[in-house]
Amino acid sequence: MKEIKNINRYIDHTLLKADATPDDIKKLCDEARKYNFYSVCVNSCNVELAATQLENSPVKVACVVGFPLGAVETSAKAYEADTACAKGADEIDMVMNIGAMKAGDYEAVLDDMATVASMVYDNDAILKVILETCLLSDAEIVKACKLAVEAQVDFVKTSTGFSTGGATVANVRLMRQAVGDQCKIKASGGIHDYATAAALIEAGADRIGASASIAIVQGAPAK
Repeated sequence: MKEIKNINRYIDHTLLKADATPDDIKKLCDEARKYNFYSVCVNSCNVELAATQLENSPVKVACVVGFPLGAVETSAKAYEADTACAKGADEIDMVMNIGAMKAGDYEAVLDDMATVASMVYDNDAILKVILETCLLSDAEIVKACKLAVEAQVDFVKTSTGFSTGGATVANVRLMRQAVGDQCKIKASGGIHDYATAAALIEAGADRIGASASIAIVQGAPAK
């Protein structure tokens, strides 16, 4: 396995549990500062607090939208994204309309992505679209990636971490083949150690979403 230099800078340090308190978010931000993670990833109600905690820090604030099911109206996703950006989010991780994807309603999936993308880019932010790969066939993953490229999103992302499975090397490779160099890939869900994170990066992931971020960096090979 190839050693990944500065793996901390690949990591979105994540806390999305329903029972996360303000003190938990402050602790998350303190850890992100200490380890110089790329970002923290939080629910929209915690964006303003995270942005305040990370002011004058290189650590970005990412926010999930339509989470974790993706099964809300597109207008609600766009509003949540706009509000999160106004409160300090630098990046938006939006859950795709998975049911529409499974039904083959590609027009609805594309509109969902493109509408939120327009709102996010009006705020000079970054958009990642969560596919929830554990619920999709390989053919559906490829099609979802193609639609994301058409919608001009910045990243496709494997998983919420709240469904039946998380990121796999096989799915990251498949996504990389599907998008080429037209957008980036975020792997998330079930990533608990350095070896798993490194394997996903080697397979094509540009970013790692994890709550076990400290264990990942502490398990990195000694310099």
